[in-house]
Amino acid sequence: MQTVCLLILTFIASAVALFLLKPVLVPFVLAVFFTYCLKPVIDAQIRYLKAPRLVAVIGASVFGLAVLALAGFIVAAAIGKMSDNFPDYKEKFDGFNVWLSGYIPFDAKQWFTPSEASFTGLIAIVFNETRVLISNSALVAIFMIFLLVGSKEARPRMAVPLLDEIEDRVQKYITQMMLFSTAMGVLVGLVLWACGVKFAGMFGFMAFLLNFIPNIGGIIATLLPLPIILLSPPAEMSIVAKALALAIPAGLQFVMGNIIQPRFQGSALDLHPVVLLMSLIFFGMIWGIVGAFLAVPITAVLKIVLEKVPATRPVAEVLAGRLDFATVDPKP
Repeated sequence: MQTVCLLILTFIASAVALFLLKPVLVPFVLAVFFTYCLKPVIDAQIRYLKAPRLVAVIGASVFGLAVLALAGFIVAAAIGKMSDNFPDYKEKFDGFNVWLSGYIPFDAKQWFTPSEASFTGLIAIVFNETRVLISNSALVAIFMIFLLVGSKEARPRMAVPLLDEIEDRVQKYITQMMLFSTAMGVLVGLVLWACGVKFAGMFGFMAFLLNFIPNIGGIIATLLPLPIILLSPPAEMSIVAKALALAIPAGLQFVMGNIIQPRFQGSALDLHPVVLLMSLIFFGMIWGIVGAFLAVPITAVLKIVLEKVPATRPVAEVLAGRLDFATVDPKP
């Protein structure tokens, strides 16, 4: 009983600390993620270009700053385009509800159409979170530069093998997640653009972000352009184009989320759906929309660390949904 009470108090204290330190921790976590993604760039410059480590770090820092600037520009452009075209999208969504009401036995508008206040509140939240994220991009860049400059040459592999293995797995997972999400966003955006769907770039960017949320994110990314696709007039989109705009992104989401990513990422995402849901709720409550996108990567990294430490391996098994952790071999 005493141990359970202490765990509850520790959880509450940790949640309060994470909430209060949000202005610093969110940019720091993003900087750590970018740093792990840029380490292969440093290693490639040292190995293939024979560049000194300081030159490689400077080159990686410049590349990272360029990527951050491009990401900020894309976010600002996507939000601006969404705000400019939001009345058109809302009109399409209302029309979709009216069309749907003819196929179900109850008033679809009452159940599916949010009120004007809901739409306004949603846009206000998105704009506020985007403004905060863009305003913190300078802090992310500063943290990233200090982390890159402070990173030293690789220590001997036999020095601390457990830490080396944890760092390698975390770096591999983060790098793969960024690459898979980027590929998904580009592919979905190109497919929708080729099919003539309006706001294809915005939907591609949303597919990139939502790919960080397994299963749920893919479903949401597939459903977002549904009103635009179904209600576009035949002069803009033919029936074949509409079918392709629905089928190809759904197929990409299924193949990427259920075949390709699990094959390359191994057990990194071996998390129980309830754990994923709880992590989304927890980080979404304390860090907002950014926390919801960071929730699954943070939980996956935490599981990697826990399963490599013998004393905490049962906790990692619980996160994976295997409650018979008593039979797990405690040896590393």
